[in-house]
Amino acid sequence: MISLTTLLDDAKCYDVLRGLRWPEGVMCPHCESLQVSKQGHDTTQPARQKYRCEDCGRHFDDLTGTIFAGRHQPLDAWIGCLYLMGLNQSNCQIAHELDLNEDDVQRMTEQLRMGIVAKTPLPRLSGEVECDEVYVVAGHKGHPDAVEKKGRKGRRRRLKGAPGRGTLEKEKPPIFGMIERGGQVVLRMLENVQQKTIRPLIQTIIAPGTLVYTDEYDIYARLPQWGYGHKTVCHSQGEYARDEDGDGFHEVHVNTMEGVWSLLRSWLRPHRGISQEKLPLYVGFFQFMHNVRCRGRGLLQPMLSALLTC
Repeated sequence: MISLTTLLDDAKCYDVLRGLRWPEGVMCPHCESLQVSKQGHDTTQPARQKYRCEDCGRHFDDLTGTIFAGRHQPLDAWIGCLYLMGLNQSNCQIAHELDLNEDDVQRMTEQLRMGIVAKTPLPRLSGEVECDEVYVVAGHKGHPDAVEKKGRKGRRRRLKGAPGRGTLEKEKPPIFGMIERGGQVVLRMLENVQQKTIRPLIQTIIAPGTLVYTDEYDIYARLPQWGYGHKTVCHSQGEYARDEDGDGFHEVHVNTMEGVWSLLRSWLRPHRGISQEKLPLYVGFFQFMHNVRCRGRGLLQPMLSALLTC
């Protein structure tokens, strides 16, 4: 069996990183000067170039100021980890492919997800926007103290959420979604879905005057009072799309958002029981992938670019 690590070239990884980080030439991360001279290479990683800024006099290298600085794993391991994350591999699968310790991989993927989510700008949605919610069963995997506080023993089998609409307390947290038709999506895990929890999020993300499509759930009843147009489709009566203007196009629906939920469920499946504490990171990473419109190997460059953005 060929290991992925044998196919990774550390020198090429550094070439790619330099090209993405400094497309106009090497820039000092301290003063942003372009007056930079090379100062040899790192003794432990020969492909890692060292520099000196001629303006501020400070030394730096290819990784200074990035998420990869100060890590004991080499850059090619981080790039390989990112690549496999783009293929939606689990931590166990990534550890096997890269011949790394599974605990190390778990820390690496968490740091990478945190970095990407933190560097992703918040979209502003307008035009026609669909809002909907989905419930994901998530407990406190890896946090026995949190389980004990709920007065129960740890489950030996997968979580089975209570029927009906969930909350964080019921270990069935809601994911609230907003998607602009033909545009970007915003997903957030909430404690519950009530008007007081969704209103700040809607008013931050969706521009006033936007036409918002939802189902008949009464938490959306005050959208007109909050400054939005509002049309609903009644799922309880078997209605999933409606043509209001008679043009033959059924424009009143939340099918776009329902499609995102289908993708999210499939995408979460290989990770086998994400905890409440980690779920927002996974959801944020999925949002990033959906919005860059890339999959598989095509995700590597957008992920690296996001991580290297100052």
